[in-house]
Amino acid sequence: MNPTGARAPAGSIVGWMRAIEADSTRQTRWAEVIQQQKQSKLSVSAFCRERGIGEQSFYSWRKRLSGSTPPVRFALVETNAPAAKDALPVELILASGDRLRIAPGTDAATLRTVLSVLRERA
Repeated sequence: MNPTGARAPAGSIVGWMRAIEADSTRQTRWAEVIQQQKQSKLSVSAFCRERGIGEQSFYSWRKRLSGSTPPVRFALVETNAPAAKDALPVELILASGDRLRIAPGTDAATLRTVLSVLRERA
């Protein structure tokens, strides 16, 4: 499964990247909706009712997008080298200064859980 919960072909990093791009598109769309609500001078309740948007979704996205820390971004890394038995972990340094070490062989479910928590904090 990719980060959105949809199934991707086995070993498909492209599927994962598309899911991340889709999330970025959703963030952009919600940022626009939140800006439209501010400019409308309507209450959140009235604005959401007019547009058929769930209030809970609106508040959730507004909170998510209000953080001062930019969202976690990822870069596609490919290698043609076969995996070594003594491979080193991948280390990411987050915008917050925290370090995330991903051990070789980490299962996708664990990585999805960690990424979900990071997105919630972003």
